[in-house]
Amino acid sequence: MKRIFMFLAVISLMTCSAQFASAQTDEATQSEAAISADNTTANAPEQQQVAETSVQEEGVPIHQAIKTKFIEGGAGFMATVLACLILGLAVSIERIIYLNMASTNTTKLLESVEKALDENGVEGAKEVCRNTRGPVASIFYQGLLHMDEGVEAVEKTVSSYGSVQMAQLEKGLSWITLFIAVAPMLGFMGTVIGMIQAFDDIQAAGDISPTLVAGGMKVALITTVGGLIVAIILQFIYNYLIAKVDSIVAEMEDASISLVDILVKNQNK
Repeated sequence: MKRIFMFLAVISLMTCSAQFASAQTDEATQSEAAISADNTTANAPEQQQVAETSVQEEGVPIHQAIKTKFIEGGAGFMATVLACLILGLAVSIERIIYLNMASTNTTKLLESVEKALDENGVEGAKEVCRNTRGPVASIFYQGLLHMDEGVEAVEKTVSSYGSVQMAQLEKGLSWITLFIAVAPMLGFMGTVIGMIQAFDDIQAAGDISPTLVAGGMKVALITTVGGLIVAIILQFIYNYLIAKVDSIVAEMEDASISLVDILVKNQNK
């Protein structure tokens, strides 16, 4: 089930990115048309052109401005940064769904297990655990399987299987940390590439001009900002997931102790 959710998340994100890239192409075409129109009116007074440019910039929606900056930063290179965001969000969505489904009302589960032990014995408690989803119920079931070996065996089984469930909860988080680390690196690589481009332009022109340097510096800054934005977004999600995992693990440990106490009490009756 979780793989289906992840697949749907990836498909939706890739669809959005395709629409985003198509919009970028339209934006580039519109920009070229605007430049051509400006060239035809090159004889107009300079102050009027500045005023018209100012009005156009004020009226540009924020999403179109982002598209323009995306293209200016190099659509091919920025696409790798966007890919880190898409893949990171896909893994994050899958983990969020999985962890929310793994959350269990441990108090209600313990009450149900204790009631089943009193009425139907160990088999009744196993049935309750089988009908309850989540890692806590799985740990309880594994512990109850070794009830005939004594409470100490149950305690060891619960502890061992708890480690397995903890690994399942943390599965996939390493990929998010990878994208958090790679996105800024790609941005810094873009910075270096932009600086190289600026120096190449200076060398080709044989003169230092602010116009020549500005193009390379713009690429450098845009790619750096893009990488940092991706890393910041994924870092917030990663911290939320870590907090969620810690909360579930704490519930697992507390519930396991309570289960052992219930079994000891039931055995002494």
